[in-house]
Amino acid sequence: MTADGERAPKQQTAKALLGLRDLILAGEVEPGERLSEVGLAERLSVSRTPLRAALQRLEQEGLVALIPSGGYAVRSFSRQEVIDAIELRGVLEGTAARLAAERATTAERMRAIRDVVDALDAVLQVEASALDFERYEALNGMFHRLLWDLAGSDLLKREIERMTSLPFASPNAFVNTESNAPAFYRSLVVAQAQHKAIVSAIELREGARAEALAREHARLARQNLDFVLEEQPDLRRKVLALALMAG
Repeated sequence: MTADGERAPKQQTAKALLGLRDLILAGEVEPGERLSEVGLAERLSVSRTPLRAALQRLEQEGLVALIPSGGYAVRSFSRQEVIDAIELRGVLEGTAARLAAERATTAERMRAIRDVVDALDAVLQVEASALDFERYEALNGMFHRLLWDLAGSDLLKREIERMTSLPFASPNAFVNTESNAPAFYRSLVVAQAQHKAIVSAIELREGARAEALAREHARLARQNLDFVLEEQPDLRRKVLALALMAG
């Protein structure tokens, strides 16, 4: 098989994976709904083989589940499960921050994460209504990936990536690109202060402090979850991370 021939199935699987994930997170496939392979293959313009591979990957991520009658259905999550996932991310990222502080890391890696923090500062130097949420989301995701790398543990990084593949456990779960609600903007300002504190603790080799800060940082998502569900439920449909939450 040629190199192009080997790449084609992988590209089709990636296309199916991205397409399926987008449909689920956009709420176009309801939680509990059985996924029709034939219909989805036609809709995403892929064959059924890469579609099955994509479904298996989404089962590993926890977005779909096998059903007794055969095939897959979109999973639904209770509010408590969402909270538990957020808490677990905090535990894992806290561990990553502690290891980053305790283990020697390169000046280049520290410079990279500081550069991202500086870029986030620049994004936040505007009024809430003018905030570039897309730019913030990209930089925030980069900050967290660099933090995972600083731990120097491939095993830990894989576990964090697996957990954060659940949309509501992602660092960007409540970075809402459609809403300029002041509460969301304030949470981003607090998050940025925490980013700086985490980096500072790592640089000073303060492992316990870095871990506590990273765990507290994850709890901002819990606060945003409570805000959406209890104080501004009209925002729920705009938060894609909550498409899978039942009730």
